[in-house]
Amino acid sequence: MTDRRLPLEGVTIADFTWVIAGPRATQFLGAMGARIIKIEGPYRPDQFRSSPTEIPGADSENYSVTFWGLNYSKLGCTIDFTQPKGRELALKLVSISDVVTENYAYGAMEKAGLAYDDLRNVRPDIIMVSSCALGKTGPSKGHVTYGALQHAFTGLNSVTGYEGEDAGAVGGAFSDQTTGATLCTAVLAALWHRKRTGEGQHIDVAMAETTMAQIPEFFLDYTVNGRVAGPQGNSERGAAPHNCFRCRGDGWLAISIRNQEEWERFSAVMSDPEWTRDPRFADQLRRWRNRHELELLVEGWTRAQDATDAMHLLQHAGVPAGASYSSYDLFENPHLSTRDALVELEQTVVGRKPVARLPYLLNPGPNGRYFPAPLLGEHNDLVFREVLGLSDAEIEELRASRVIR
Repeated sequence: MTDRRLPLEGVTIADFTWVIAGPRATQFLGAMGARIIKIEGPYRPDQFRSSPTEIPGADSENYSVTFWGLNYSKLGCTIDFTQPKGRELALKLVSISDVVTENYAYGAMEKAGLAYDDLRNVRPDIIMVSSCALGKTGPSKGHVTYGALQHAFTGLNSVTGYEGEDAGAVGGAFSDQTTGATLCTAVLAALWHRKRTGEGQHIDVAMAETTMAQIPEFFLDYTVNGRVAGPQGNSERGAAPHNCFRCRGDGWLAISIRNQEEWERFSAVMSDPEWTRDPRFADQLRRWRNRHELELLVEGWTRAQDATDAMHLLQHAGVPAGASYSSYDLFENPHLSTRDALVELEQTVVGRKPVARLPYLLNPGPNGRYFPAPLLGEHNDLVFREVLGLSDAEIEELRASRVIR
């Protein structure tokens, strides 16, 4: 055991975020020790409470595995802040908070009377972190988009797909996840700034710009070389072989070779087949220029291998290689198990399920605070009675007027 405090103990965050980007950020902050009070509309909660991933026939508000995976380590309350009494209640919560986070569409917080200036009236040093599609300034600020549209707007889709083919689309909510990490970093920076200066601030995070920041090499390739990048599959300039290769059964193995020494080690593992001495593959540049022919030959070797066995064989020889795992495989992975990368949490509705912890370890610890995602309005009494000091009569009046649930 350790008496060390978590980094954000004592910090309170009024969390107005929903869907993915914002909840991902506050999830990390909560695991770091901050008290996260997630605020949902009592009759219009977080959209992911009704995610398509919910279990058929289960409680539609509390059995979304997507919501569960994005909202652990938070308290949950309901406030209809579009009503005057709800706005007043929300501002009361802001007054005891250090940070306010929100990722509604442009103008939503302002329309509700919860703009940055409104928040400063009740907490002058408040930190507000806002995120929307294209930011709060500029001619397109009012555009509403989700992750898939961000991938198109930022050019990410233009470099996605197989080399020589039309551009494709990025699967999953890549923009949301990168924005969540950016929001988390912004909160930490703002807290450090306030500790040094006493100043709060309003941080404007555009999802599009967080996505663009993940692909800087394509912008530089155009400005420096005049090239407009297109789909390149799994290839990487200068590395060959560099791909994910079919193995025995349904396995796949990623291999990335970047210099002559790794190539010679790779050849030795394959027992130096004659084709490795072909002049087309004599050095790294020629291997890259002839990568398509080379990778067909490499796959001739990998197809006879078990992906995990081949990974260990190559890694032991000093060749960068990794088996392509499914989510099921990760549960059985001894390395991740040793590092406690998955934490099991138990909730009354969902039951006991594993979630991914913070993506780093603090040495010495503790290494995070974890408790299950809240049921809708689960902590109303705790937040309104114990944190805000409202009386039973006041709480019942708010419930009767449908401000809370």
